[in-house]
Amino acid sequence: MKKSPSFPPEADELPSPLVDNHTHFPLAVDEVVELPGGVAALSMGEQVARAERAGVVGMIHSGCELPGLDAAVDLAREWVPVAAALAIHPNETQKHAGVTDVGPDGWEQSMRPHHSVSLDAAIARVAELSALPEVVAVGETGLDYFRAAERGRAVQREAFRAHIALAKELGKPLQIHDRDAHADVVQILLADGAPERTVFHCFSGDGELAEVLSANGWYASFAGPVTYKANEALRDALRAMDPTRVLVETDAPYLSPVPYRGRANAPYVMTHTVHGMAETLEVELTQLCQQIMGNTIDVYGEFWR
Repeated sequence: MKKSPSFPPEADELPSPLVDNHTHFPLAVDEVVELPGGVAALSMGEQVARAERAGVVGMIHSGCELPGLDAAVDLAREWVPVAAALAIHPNETQKHAGVTDVGPDGWEQSMRPHHSVSLDAAIARVAELSALPEVVAVGETGLDYFRAAERGRAVQREAFRAHIALAKELGKPLQIHDRDAHADVVQILLADGAPERTVFHCFSGDGELAEVLSANGWYASFAGPVTYKANEALRDALRAMDPTRVLVETDAPYLSPVPYRGRANAPYVMTHTVHGMAETLEVELTQLCQQIMGNTIDVYGEFWR
């Protein structure tokens, strides 16, 4: 398969193995991820091979739209280094509830055939599949106030509570999507009781929120934006985090780290994020990799073995 120039070149292998604890592989279902610039997706074989050459030994694919739930489980069954996390994304929950109000970002919500399934039925399917061993987390769930007006926000809050309850019932980690909703996410977690292993995926808060996470034993997973020049507050948050509560991810196919910002992302590109994190923390790269890997195993176990 011809390699697209829109994907970054491969980097040197990390000195110690790591896991991409949140990514999205393009799948042949309705929820196919549109890659930046319309670039063709890398095959799964190439994705896995590049990740392994980079020292990324495990990857958690988040299936967060109804058509992608079964496909995520199938992917995890087919590829040993891959596990699944399942949920109904907060932006999807309001559509399943028939709420299409335009949010603050001005985005007009588009309805697709699977949104005719009720929200209760969609979450019930998440619950059914999440009990499988291939599924290592419930997520991504949470709140996205950037894309929701008040009616949609109310639906998101109730769906978030349902996912929290499911993660606790199954004894599995919770992966949180938190966009412009820090205060409400924290309030709901404290009110309902957070799962023992709670991860803020693609952490976007500041040092103050990092201190809240650390105090409660919650995890912050950092992605490419921690390397962006303007995100000093995010780097302050990384410095403020309890080191035993730091994870790393891509959230591919978007959010490629510097120096490849704007290009299609993939698990192997995570090496640049880790280098940036080590520079921010002023720690040796091997030490950081080993710390993050230990944290990852504490949350998800060793599903890639």
